[in-house]
Amino acid sequence: MRALLAVLTLLLAAACGQQEPEEPVNAEDVMFVQMMVKHHRQGIEIAKTGTSRATTSELKTLTAAIESTQQDEVEMMLRWLHSWQQPLTPASEAHDHHGGQPETDVKQIQALKASKNFEYDLCNLLIAHQDDAVQMAAGEVADGANPEVQRWAAQVQASRRGQIDLLMDLIKK
Repeated sequence: MRALLAVLTLLLAAACGQQEPEEPVNAEDVMFVQMMVKHHRQGIEIAKTGTSRATTSELKTLTAAIESTQQDEVEMMLRWLHSWQQPLTPASEAHDHHGGQPETDVKQIQALKASKNFEYDLCNLLIAHQDDAVQMAAGEVADGANPEVQRWAAQVQASRRGQIDLLMDLIKK
């Protein structure tokens, strides 16, 4: 039994001393993730409104998928920020120094909730919102350092462009 404990102690000590090197993280990675958390939360609110009010089955399905996917992505981004020991939100003036990307404000979301031309207005707001995500992700792909975050940013670009195409098709119907 003592021999087994000694071997386990040696293995544990060896494992603790050989940590995997962490992936690099730069200011672009941190800012992108912090800003995308807020952006996603706005997207989730828009999508919830769509899921509850849309009458077109395609639009209901799309908004439900956006809501679910973006909630999962928020949780992933918060885990990244925690693992990097970074604040969950950027400094209040950080948005201006990061290209001043537009954001969907509360007034736009409130106007959508009261819209008389709901599905058309929902599609237009989501198109603009998802295009903002594509633009934000482009900055991460170009200037980020963390390979995992850069891969996800490229995925965001592709998936949001696909959503924009679907929304454009829905508007034309």
